[in-house]
Amino acid sequence: MSLYQKNLGKIGENFAIDFLKSHNFSVLEKNFRSRLGEIDIIAKKDHCLYFIEVKTRSNLNHGAPYEAVNKRKIYHIKKTAQFYLLKNKFEDYKLKVAVFSILIEDNKVDVKFWDNID
Repeated sequence: MSLYQKNLGKIGENFAIDFLKSHNFSVLEKNFRSRLGEIDIIAKKDHCLYFIEVKTRSNLNHGAPYEAVNKRKIYHIKKTAQFYLLKNKFEDYKLKVAVFSILIEDNKVDVKFWDNID
């Protein structure tokens, strides 16, 4: 992954965190890693625990950002979430997988958030 892509990813994650905080989410973890995979953001709100994937692109040459979140990626997020839950007790929390799709193009930012995908 190039430095440009890493920086673009960090910018997208910062947009996502700002959005979450402005909507009363508590951000618990950023870039949680295990041998099973990585979760960009783990947050909670209203007794729900969100495992969030952030996809950021600067153009649509390879499709919309959210199109990169396929069944395989969701499977890895869920497996990593299970590992996180083994280490952290969140009893009686509803669990959700969520996606931010962020397109930064021509000094415009388009942010889409799906808060419960499967």
